[in-house]
Amino acid sequence: MKNHMEKTEAFLRLSSVLLLVLTALLIGLDHQTKFVFFAYRKASYDNVRALVVLVYVDAVVAGYNLLRLFGQCSSTPAAWVKANPNGSNINLAWLSLLLDQMAVYVAFGANSAAFQASVLGITGIPDFQWMKLCNKYTKFCIQMGGALMCGYVACLLLISISFITAFNLFRQYSPKRFLLLKSISD
Repeated sequence: MKNHMEKTEAFLRLSSVLLLVLTALLIGLDHQTKFVFFAYRKASYDNVRALVVLVYVDAVVAGYNLLRLFGQCSSTPAAWVKANPNGSNINLAWLSLLLDQMAVYVAFGANSAAFQASVLGITGIPDFQWMKLCNKYTKFCIQMGGALMCGYVACLLLISISFITAFNLFRQYSPKRFLLLKSISD
């Protein structure tokens, strides 16, 4: 079962890396130029700060998952400590869970902020005299929507990875060890 779970985790990490890189590339390379009000205007991701942050966050989270994937597949010291049966891998498992949780929360937060900024581009706010942009830059908005969808699917995969990491951590605690620690503290 352990080998099957490691293969599933590796597949999920690879899939999330591919989706995060796809999200960053779709957003980073997306632009459209239109003739608007007697001048050429260009819509690109660097016009909205939340999209710039999303590109960087997705790149960092993809890099983290790629490092974890290589550490899982190779015989590096980190992989040796992970496979060490004498119980010294508890701290590494806690660190792994913490980092995986941070990756999920940061990626989801950045995707949600970019989604909120993109909704303003679709609806506009007449009270602030912000006009709708997606009726003028249709290709840009469709590609941005596809990129955000890929980002949310990657977040779902990261949540699944976090579940597996939590399972791997908490299965190291045996009931006998827990009860022994509880009786010492009482």
